[in-house]
Amino acid sequence: MAPLAVVAAHSISGRILIAGTASLLMCVFLSPKFIEFLRRREFGQNIREEGPQGHLRKAGTPTMGGIIIFVAIAVPILVLSHRDWQAMGVFGVAVACALVGFLDDFMKIVRRRSLGLRARTKLLLTAVIAVGLWWVATRKVGLPPTVRLRFVDVTIDLGPFYPIFIFLVVAGSTTAVNFTDGLDGLAAGCAAIVLMAYVAITFISGNAGDLTMVAACLVGACIGFLWFNSFPASVFMGDTGSLGLGGAIAGLAVMTKTEVLLILIGGVFVLEVLSVVAQVISFQAVRRRIFLMAPIHHHFELKGWSETKIILRLWIVAAACAAIGFVVYQLSIRG
Repeated sequence: MAPLAVVAAHSISGRILIAGTASLLMCVFLSPKFIEFLRRREFGQNIREEGPQGHLRKAGTPTMGGIIIFVAIAVPILVLSHRDWQAMGVFGVAVACALVGFLDDFMKIVRRRSLGLRARTKLLLTAVIAVGLWWVATRKVGLPPTVRLRFVDVTIDLGPFYPIFIFLVVAGSTTAVNFTDGLDGLAAGCAAIVLMAYVAITFISGNAGDLTMVAACLVGACIGFLWFNSFPASVFMGDTGSLGLGGAIAGLAVMTKTEVLLILIGGVFVLEVLSVVAQVISFQAVRRRIFLMAPIHHHFELKGWSETKIILRLWIVAAACAAIGFVVYQLSIRG
């Protein structure tokens, strides 16, 4: 039996590697034509005037690059996976969130302003997506309605409040990635790092297979997209990409019961959200700003840091957070 198990493990690993590489190569080779198409249709980014002045030169850069990310993810997954409920749940949430982002991007382009869907509409659509994820996780995958605090090895049964918790995870993750997508390659790079941690988590947790393949395809697509999204960016992922990647990360967190641990694994994303929350609370309470501008990457820009320095340093922070989060997860399953 041992040789058969080794052969099976190698077969699974091979499919995962092929799928992830296929996503990367598809993103690299399909992006130039897609970027050219976006330019011809004048699907360019609208820049807020109140943002850093250096960003005004980026106006008109093709956006909605998230479309090519999810095409590059979808093909290998649909062709090579066995389409089990765990993997399809994550893939479905990612695509649904990407569609919400696409509507947001399209409305911004049509209106020629940096205003898309109303916040209320986004929350309603996110709630519908979260209910779908809850249904798949609990009814089809059979996950209990619990939250595990891996730092202290405590499990809390949320019962009927579990759908609300999943909504908070999905809304928080999509918002966090969206806030982080403010510098060339920042969100794509941080997402690739977080998703790489989930490749490792799903592999050692006994879920190696389709769920790992989904995470690997997401990593490959993010890295392939970085070829064109790194500074100076030829294309932006737009809300199509940032909301889609946020949804994928949320789905992986739910399926691996790492919703709370995601706070550490996605440390940079959390930092970006907290900087906005702190800025708003401070201004509302005492009419003073903590940061020169929020999210925090804009603060560093206005402090005089170059864009590449901010991106690289936040990538380093993201890698450290993901590594520590993975170690915590590994110790929790061994304990």
